[in-house]
Amino acid sequence: MVLKNLKTVDGKVLDITVKNGVITDIQNSDKNSDVYILPKIVDLNVSLDDFNLNQANIKKLSNEAKKGGVGSVLIQPRLNPTIDNEITLEFAYNITKDEDLDINFCINTIQDDLSLSNIAILLKKGSYPYLSTIVKNNIAIKIAEYMQMYKKTLHVKAEDNSLISNGVMFEGDTSSKLGLPGIPELSEVVHVSRMIEIARYYKISIVFKSVYSPRSLDMIKKAKKEGIDVKAEVSIHHLVKSDKECNDYNTYAKIDPPLVCDELREELLDSLKNGDIDLFTLLHQPNSPVNKEVAFYDASYGTSSLSLGYSLYYTHLVKKGVIDFKELVRLVQTNPSNILEKETNELKIGSSIKDFVTFDTTKSFVVDDKSSLYNTQELFGVIESL
Repeated sequence: MVLKNLKTVDGKVLDITVKNGVITDIQNSDKNSDVYILPKIVDLNVSLDDFNLNQANIKKLSNEAKKGGVGSVLIQPRLNPTIDNEITLEFAYNITKDEDLDINFCINTIQDDLSLSNIAILLKKGSYPYLSTIVKNNIAIKIAEYMQMYKKTLHVKAEDNSLISNGVMFEGDTSSKLGLPGIPELSEVVHVSRMIEIARYYKISIVFKSVYSPRSLDMIKKAKKEGIDVKAEVSIHHLVKSDKECNDYNTYAKIDPPLVCDELREELLDSLKNGDIDLFTLLHQPNSPVNKEVAFYDASYGTSSLSLGYSLYYTHLVKKGVIDFKELVRLVQTNPSNILEKETNELKIGSSIKDFVTFDTTKSFVVDDKSSLYNTQELFGVIESL
């Protein structure tokens, strides 16, 4: 089989020969093309429907990932049942083994009572450590010592328990107009600063999950210049949507972390242009209507986005000239693959064609999904699996 006239992120147009699912020959083409060949997305911040760990939700996740061009995910630790022992972790991997999607799991380094979980055993089983900064310093330091011992990257959600427990959206003009309690930017900033110092002292690697404060990005940028191994993940939603989406008490715009005001959103875009963001996430946090079609205060956090994958990134960032395809691939595939300590998908002879998708930029579609922040919007670019 020969796949003709496929454009790479470097602008080359190629004819690619595939035998038994493996690339056997690559030749330059003399034609132009608007159909790209792209490595599948690696997303390190994905949740299951209503946070329920079961076969049906895994299958649904796999189907949505295929539509969005996503090839690998890291499931966040808020799950039912909770992965806090070897048996549950083995169950989780057993129900994912037959999926084309590469599914990995974060494990919480703390238990519900904020004591340490059985980190040592779970890390040996191939999971990835996660920490919410709601813990006290002594617990955070013990976890850092484990990361130092096992040489693992710690996935950190920077948040202040006393502030997130009271607020339901970003604290600003929109929350005031709606009469809803807000979560201040300081909730993240304070704990990013704290964890940077812990990373400095213990010489550990940290990925800050779904950062939404430009001030946090500034601190992470400065820390990296000082040789501290910290990285910033930012969601597509926080780059292209603002807290105004919450007007009319739109519960489908209630996500975690909250959408920020337009001013901060623009600053996040500037940080992206300056190269201060290390990886993207689609921040897929799907919920059933029963958990969304209630009062804003009571509604669950989250939105559905995995199936929109490359179309979202292309429409809002590449097509608008914010970044190019080459930079996009670095943020959605190369960097997150390195964090998972997995090989990056390089287009070369011997590579599996299953690691790539074609993306036709001449096509578009209108989102028809009430549970999505992008419902009724036209997105450009359509995925075709190979």
